[in-house]
Amino acid sequence: MTHSIPSRDVLKAQAKRLRADLEARGTPISHSAALESLAHQWGMRDWNTLSARAGLDPSGWTLLQRVRGQYLGHAFTGWVKAARQSASGFWTLTIRFDAPVDVVASEHFSSMRCQVNTTLNADGVSPQKTSDGKPHMVLLAA
Repeated sequence: MTHSIPSRDVLKAQAKRLRADLEARGTPISHSAALESLAHQWGMRDWNTLSARAGLDPSGWTLLQRVRGQYLGHAFTGWVKAARQSASGFWTLTIRFDAPVDVVASEHFSSMRCQVNTTLNADGVSPQKTSDGKPHMVLLAA
């Protein structure tokens, strides 16, 4: 069974927890030693090798990746302007739309957005929901 390597942020958070756990057990180590130990646990020679391979999971979101989906009920296409995975597995993304998206449901006025910041779970769905229970964002690779 193969495991995809998480982002650097997730790996650094793991190393921080390892360091804190070892310190609590009376075996303090440096942060760099924790990073090296974590690299060995992932089967890598050293932290630099692990860091270089971090976040290359094709199921994740990457910079400049083409995407499509629904934002506040409106279909869109666009690209990932910024992406960061948190230790909890959620993604914080900035999505740049190909064409502005009207984020208002009213017939009386419009509010067009060219880009948005959003938080998504591993399935590409935002935990935030509109008043009718639909996710703010549903994102798919284009």
